[in-house]
Amino acid sequence: MEGRDLVRSVKAVGSAGVAQGLRTVRAAWRRRRADAAGLPRRGAERARVPGPVRDVEPGPGGGVVRFARSELRILVAVNGALFWGWDGAGPEPSYALAGRCPEPDPRASLEPDTEGGWRVVAERVTVVVSRQGAVEVLTPGGVSLRRELPPRWWEPVGGGTSRWTQRSEVAADARFFGLGGRASGPRLRDGTYRLWNTDPGRAFGPGDDPSPITMPVQLVVADAATHLVFQDTSWDGTVTLREGAEGAGSGHDRAGTSELRMDGGPLRCWMMVGTPARVLHTWATLTGAPALPPSWALGHHHARGGLGGEQEVRRIVAGYQEHDLPLDAVHLGIGHFDGHQVFTVDEERFPKLPALAEDLRRDGIRLVSIVGPAVRAEPGDTVYDNGSAEDAFVRDASGQLVRGVAWPGDSVFPDFTHARVRAWWGRLYEERLGQGFAGFWHDMDEPTSFTAFGESTLPRSARHGLEGRGGDHREAHNVYALSMAQAAYEGLRELAPEERPFIFSRSGWAGMQRYGGAWSGDVATGWPGLRASLSLVMGLGLCGVPYSGTDVGGFDGSPSPELYLRRFQLAACLPLFRTHASPRAGRREPWEFGADVLAHARVALVERRRLRPYFVTLAHLARLTGAPCVRPLWWGAPEERALRDCEDAFLLGDCLLVAPVLDPGQDRRAVRLPRGRWYDTVTEQAYEGPCQVLVDAPLSRIPVLARAGAVVPVRGDDGGLELEVWAPARGGTGGGLVVRDAGDGWAEPEVERYVTRWEGRRVIVEREGEDGVSESPHPVRVRGLDGR
Repeated sequence: MEGRDLVRSVKAVGSAGVAQGLRTVRAAWRRRRADAAGLPRRGAERARVPGPVRDVEPGPGGGVVRFARSELRILVAVNGALFWGWDGAGPEPSYALAGRCPEPDPRASLEPDTEGGWRVVAERVTVVVSRQGAVEVLTPGGVSLRRELPPRWWEPVGGGTSRWTQRSEVAADARFFGLGGRASGPRLRDGTYRLWNTDPGRAFGPGDDPSPITMPVQLVVADAATHLVFQDTSWDGTVTLREGAEGAGSGHDRAGTSELRMDGGPLRCWMMVGTPARVLHTWATLTGAPALPPSWALGHHHARGGLGGEQEVRRIVAGYQEHDLPLDAVHLGIGHFDGHQVFTVDEERFPKLPALAEDLRRDGIRLVSIVGPAVRAEPGDTVYDNGSAEDAFVRDASGQLVRGVAWPGDSVFPDFTHARVRAWWGRLYEERLGQGFAGFWHDMDEPTSFTAFGESTLPRSARHGLEGRGGDHREAHNVYALSMAQAAYEGLRELAPEERPFIFSRSGWAGMQRYGGAWSGDVATGWPGLRASLSLVMGLGLCGVPYSGTDVGGFDGSPSPELYLRRFQLAACLPLFRTHASPRAGRREPWEFGADVLAHARVALVERRRLRPYFVTLAHLARLTGAPCVRPLWWGAPEERALRDCEDAFLLGDCLLVAPVLDPGQDRRAVRLPRGRWYDTVTEQAYEGPCQVLVDAPLSRIPVLARAGAVVPVRGDDGGLELEVWAPARGGTGGGLVVRDAGDGWAEPEVERYVTRWEGRRVIVEREGEDGVSESPHPVRVRGLDGR
């Protein structure tokens, strides 16, 4: 054992108790022995490149280009997405795709290019393949967006899995975003980022990488166009990014570069080109529409690790009611389980859990249960016995059950990459529904297995079904949480078909939005952690996951009243709005931080409830279009370069701009505004963008600005729907979309379209429909009229 491993093992023993600490030491040695026996030894390797082009085979939407040592398959789909795969790799099978690959575009064809290469010309892109295997994607006008250099493989001489590298070049002005949730910022600076879902094992902040959710998804913003690139392989790897730079003349520009190094898996890629909205819409058609959360899940949630029992839950709920604070859900963590074992209840602390759930539901509050994948490896335990009978658990290369360590102690883990196991696991949620739970919080699903040294996950040699193909944890690790979410979602659809499932996860992969949302994980409490929280939510949105949020107060320690309040105010503007902290951290109820914080938190909660119809609308529009709810400022104007560097503010849908306070001691802050007129929603002062303005940010609120002409659905004083309309600029027009809450079922609500304009000295608000325009069926309040 290396010295640092010994230190880590001693810490594990001291922090988790002697028995659990010794388990983590044994688990680490078991994992090391399993990998030594079950993984092929990597010996001598030989490098391979495609070589010169030999011949081509045109086909629907593109065709196949054959080189001396590889072949390249190109497909342009009818939705505008571009696919290419090396060594015969096709779009399927894929955990990311929703259903089958889209049909090829019959208008796209493979034809000779100059200098001995080939090209595919489509409506949105032109693809040029060089004689040596470089793939360049250009706009219809001929501007280069991305150039993939010929890939390189390293193949074991005796056979086995090939490593590979793909180096790419982008425009000098391009900026990188995405790669799942990254704490370092929505804009990805120069550096190397790992693609391996990881439980950090502690609270993390901007300097930590990787994170619980990583995805090989890059969103690249440049003057010519925005493009999204998805490298469809779930193996471990890294991405090294380097931004470009523009010189004095066009001949002195330095291209931006991306170098992807993967330990295995197919070398295949999807690319979408256009505006940010078009790109994310195409991505959603490819990987699946985001799941629509029930409307109550767009309210305020309260959670804390180690809630003591039923009486403490009732005390907290009573505190919210006594202080006149809206509350929509309470989350129970692992402490409510019997011995931390999933799908059980500690009868001493929660003797009448269904009755508690019913009492809370009468007050409009739902119960949400934590669910983790680890199952206590103990004969006599119902879940373990049933899972063993189903042969549901992951085994090693010799056929023995893989045993790890998690909160229940010695544990085994279901193989969610097998359809039969997903069906079994999905049926287990019947117990949770019977206890009165309405939603589910997936945790430790990277998956995490505590070890005193080495990786805190399953052995890489562990065997998985992988939908019948068979393979090991090197391929299954990154899609484990995605498959667990699928199991829960499909099970709940069968068990409670009249209600939309509510699931959010700590880990996941491309396509996870089909089954639910995410939260930022255990982000550190300090001010850097606050900034990281916003970065994680924006990054996930740009990878197609619109429903996410961050934990109010941070995971560890005790935030100052100011920090807690600023976290609270930010979270109130995010889709998932939840207070949560470690069992070892201080309390997170608003009244624990003094009268001023309580009063200001109440303002934020009341405003969140007033804006609930807007959040409902954004959730429906995300399902229909793939657009994230939380968007970077450049979303509607990617050509405004100054906006690409702005990471301390965001757009909430099309209508609102939120500028949270991310540093201590601030009562004013600078805000960069996109083009157009913007109103301070409190003072109604108007600003003309693009510009940077200094606005008030007292402790009582964070700045929120409304776009001129916007139509914002809000909750009126009588509880009904009201339209808050912000006056368009003189001579201009505006408008917006409204989707009314149709309950928590599957009814398809109508999307209402409104337009705003000046008529003389009045602002007119009209609804557009198939039969023309009509008056709004909802009360209208016009703001931003300068007292008129």
